[in-house]
Parts: sequence; C-alpha cells; structure tokens
Amino acid sequence: MLTAPVYAGKLAIVIDDFGYRPAQENKVIALPANISVAVLPNAPHAREMATKAHNAGHEVLIHLPMAPLSKQPLEKDTLRPDMSSGEIERIIREAVNDVPYAVGLNNHMGSAMTSSLFGMQKVMQALGQYNLYFLDSMTIGNSQSMRAAAGTNVKVIKRKVFLDDTQNEADIRFQFNRAVELARRNGSAIAIGHPHPTTVRVLQQMVYNLPADITLVRPSSLLNEPQVDTSRPNNSRPTAPGKPVEQPRNPFKGVNLCKPKQPLQPVYATTFFTVLSESISQSQLLKYMQHQWQGWDSTVKKS
Repeated sequence: MLTAPVYAGKLAIVIDDFGYRPAQENKVIALPANISVAVLPNAPHAREMATKAHNAGHEVLIHLPMAPLSKQPLEKDTLRPDMSSGEIERIIREAVNDVPYAVGLNNHMGSAMTSSLFGMQKVMQALGQYNLYFLDSMTIGNSQSMRAAAGTNVKVIKRKVFLDDTQNEADIRFQFNRAVELARRNGSAIAIGHPHPTTVRVLQQMVYNLPADITLVRPSSLLNEPQVDTSRPNNSRPTAPGKPVEQPRNPFKGVNLCKPKQPLQPVYATTFFTVLSESISQSQLLKYMQHQWQGWDSTVKKS
C-alpha cells in the first residue's frame, strides 16, 4: 500500500532585487511556482515583473529599501528611522501601488532601520493598513521587527539563510543544503537569494531534487510557524542625520554651583581643627556619653 511521504521540513525561497534584469528574472519565473520573488518598487520593470511573476503563480513581495548602518548612497524613498509616520506611510502606499499583487514586504539592506524600535513601529503601523506580512531579511542580528509588530495585526517571519553572499556555485550549493538541514531540524526555514546567473543555475539543479522529507512552500504558509525573538530592546530615539543624539534628562542632576564673586580666602589648619573640635564638643553623641559617664561615676561612688 502506497503512503504519502511525511514532510519533516518546509523550505521557502525568496529571490530579491526583481525589477532591474528581466532577462535573468524570467529564468527565476520559469522555476517552480512556490519560489517567491521580491520586487524593488522603484525599479524600472517593477510593475511588469511583479505582474508576470504573479501570473506564473509566484508569491510577490515588496522589496523595500531601508537605511543601512554603513555609509553608502541610498535609493529613492529609502526608509530611515528619523522619518515621520506620515512619510513612511506615503512610501509604503506608493510601493504597494508600484508592486501589484504583493502580499508581503521584506527589507532591502536596512540594518539601521530594522534595529530601531521607533522606526519599525512606524513601519508596522503602516503595513497593518494593507494586510501585508513582514519578512525580516535579518541584515542585523538585533532587529526590532518582532517587538515593533507586537500589538499590530502584522505577522513577522525571519530569514535563516542567505544563498549567495558569494557568487561561487559551490558556496551557493553549500548554503542551499544548509537551508534544507535547518528546515529539517526546525520544521521550516526561509532562504533568500538574488537573480544572479550562478544562483539561478544552482536553483535549476537543486529545487527539482529536494529530499523526500522537504517540501518547497511560499513564505505566507509559514506565518503561523513559531518564531523566536532573540533581540535586545533598543529604545533610543532616532534623530535626523547631522543632529546630535538627544540624551534623556537626568532628574538627579542637582543644581548648578554658583561661582563666587570674590576669590575665596584660604582656610588654615589651625582654624580647621578649631572648628572641628567645637563641632565634636557640641555633638549630641558626645553629650550623651558624658551623661552616661557621669551617671556611671556617681553609681560607683555610692557603692
């Protein structure tokens, strides 16, 4: 009697940076439909490639530029932590219009943005208006996305493996197998790659030969999988570039010292010891000890 295979792990693969190289991206679209694509909203072929991918059965995400910690030129409408809620809402609204059929959003770069709790809270509030999930590309370990999504209707899932940090086929195959092993061990894993020729060749070789216990899925099918938040709170308030970071007010700072108008007279040692001896002779403790001594002395004499 034949039985269906029991799947030990679910593997989701997302190919970023769609919208710039249609010829290469068409090869990704020709791969199995469960491979998903993330489209840069300001790319020249964004609408065309999002529509083509959707029509071929692929899940579409918005690949939204977010500010990195490194100094480099930023793309148009890159999200920054110091932006207002209104500005972030405008950028996300325009991105939704530029990338039709999107059901989720992931970050392009973004180590500075995703590590800012205040910045990501504004992102999550905006995403909640469009019923989009957030795939955290995890370009920084201390991402605040899960903390920021708390209390909203936005679901967060996280990337586990980058397939192509190098464009060496052996390295990409190694990373693909690593993603498979993580899916097997943890029940699911998300791998992110790019439409490089080497990456496409590896996918063409490997996605059709997955182990029997691994199934290829869309990221949206993992929204209810358990997620572990390993971040530390980052409550620092963002400031605009060039402005100093505002430090919180210290309520225990005390008062400023008044500067004397006349130079202070020196205090000599004899004066110091005179004042000290007078203070000791007038102290309550010394008087108490004197009374006790006198009482004890009188008792001794009576006996």
